[in-house]
Amino acid sequence: LDFIMNYTLHQLRIFLEIVRTGSVTKAAETMHLTQPAVSIQLKNLQDQFNMPLTEIVGRKLHVTDYGHELAQSAERIIGEVDAINERMRAFQGHLSGKLRISSVSTGKYVMPYFLTDFLAMHNSVELQLDVTNKTQVLAHLEQNSIDLALVSVLPEQFAIERIPLLTNRLYLVGRRGLDRELAPEDLQGLPMIMREQGSGTRYVTERFLKDRSVKLERKMELTSNEAVKQAVMAGLGYAVMPLIGIGHELQQGRLCILPVRGLPLVSEWNLIWLRGKSLTPVMHSYIEFLRERKEQLAQVNFGWYDAYTQDQGTDTRR
Repeated sequence: LDFIMNYTLHQLRIFLEIVRTGSVTKAAETMHLTQPAVSIQLKNLQDQFNMPLTEIVGRKLHVTDYGHELAQSAERIIGEVDAINERMRAFQGHLSGKLRISSVSTGKYVMPYFLTDFLAMHNSVELQLDVTNKTQVLAHLEQNSIDLALVSVLPEQFAIERIPLLTNRLYLVGRRGLDRELAPEDLQGLPMIMREQGSGTRYVTERFLKDRSVKLERKMELTSNEAVKQAVMAGLGYAVMPLIGIGHELQQGRLCILPVRGLPLVSEWNLIWLRGKSLTPVMHSYIEFLRERKEQLAQVNFGWYDAYTQDQGTDTRR
């Protein structure tokens, strides 16, 4: 017995937004629709399936396992449709469509400066930028729900292509400076402020400590780089932080770099995408833009970064 599905792309888009927000009300707000309109479209979509897509538990909407499977399929379907539309507009000489990027938390100090000129050149391109921790960024990438990801720790679990954008340097910082260099084992007794599990900064910090058999006696866990910075400035403790996010505070004397043998930890911010991914015209155009302009953009926007490092003479790796 053949069963004909009559759901529409509009219904799939609404369902994806419901899955993303976890709420009919929030989905209606982000899509600029009324709540009854969203509820009707969800019901019409549900009528096409014998399995429930959502359920209400304790007055809260939950997406079922089958609903999540449908959402993954819908993501691929809509992605292909959007790519077709973008290619059509590109052939007509008009670049438009979405550019979906997920960035690790500290990348918020980097990514906007590599986007501004491109978006000014192509004002019909819609940017979707999500800032979260490393674990979530890689989950988005693996699910193919984004085009590009900005990370400072490269994933090992799947094949990628990449464009290195900027050097990432992490230092130990505190409210006041010291007149001597610390050994890694000196950190053991300091009150340390750490990012949450899943953070790239936390990952490289813990690897640095583990490699030197340092176990922290006192530590506090916070869920954002800004929260860590405020806590350090308030005198709650010390933290290993990326230089890129504390430039103003260093210049104002509100934070100080503490010399530690083995620091700074040095890596790179890389913009990555899945190897073999079918590039949309917008994605392809942006990648080419970066290949041509990244050095210029880095120099214009982050010249202070390398100059500060050289002037301070704080690279104590050995």
